[in-house]
Amino acid sequence: MSELGKLEKPTVDSFMGKKKLYCVPNVIFFKDLPNEYETLSNRYWADVFIQLDKLETAWEIQKIFCENIYISGEEALNVLEKTNQKAFELIKQRIEKGASLIPLENKELLGEFIDWRNCLGVVRTPDIFRKVYDFYAEALNKRLEHVQNTILSNMHEGEASLLIMEDEMRAKIQFPPDIEVFLVRPPSYDDIIKWFRKNMQ
Repeated sequence: MSELGKLEKPTVDSFMGKKKLYCVPNVIFFKDLPNEYETLSNRYWADVFIQLDKLETAWEIQKIFCENIYISGEEALNVLEKTNQKAFELIKQRIEKGASLIPLENKELLGEFIDWRNCLGVVRTPDIFRKVYDFYAEALNKRLEHVQNTILSNMHEGEASLLIMEDEMRAKIQFPPDIEVFLVRPPSYDDIIKWFRKNMQ
């Protein structure tokens, strides 16, 4: 696994013919958070654009996968534009260069996962929490299995693809050895994590 900015830059020849997956942590801008967070978020996405541009000098992105997207075409872009502006800009730019946005999620599995996750946030008693967590874990596993199968079935030898997904969720997916995973995670991402730890106790 290669982490951009942490390891020496690999040679292009060493990855020729291999499947390459650029993984970008999904950072969403929330309007009700302070201006400081907006500044950090904008800086992060600007850094992501720069790092992806560098990677694409060797291998241009041909397939795009984005969490929470289970539809395709203009409908998917319209949803992204309303809910995740920076990811929308990045994806739209790559589509204009010839990449394809592939629906990553299953609507029913995603809905079930979100519902159980929301339930975890409101339960108060330990026994009920454990019961709800079991349902949540089952829904999570089904969702991640679908996400993994979607990526694997759409990636082809020699292609480079882009995955935009919450980093904690992406880390739960085990990709096979024939896929080279590049973590596009600039230092500005760590600044966001630190901000949340400090301000969202």
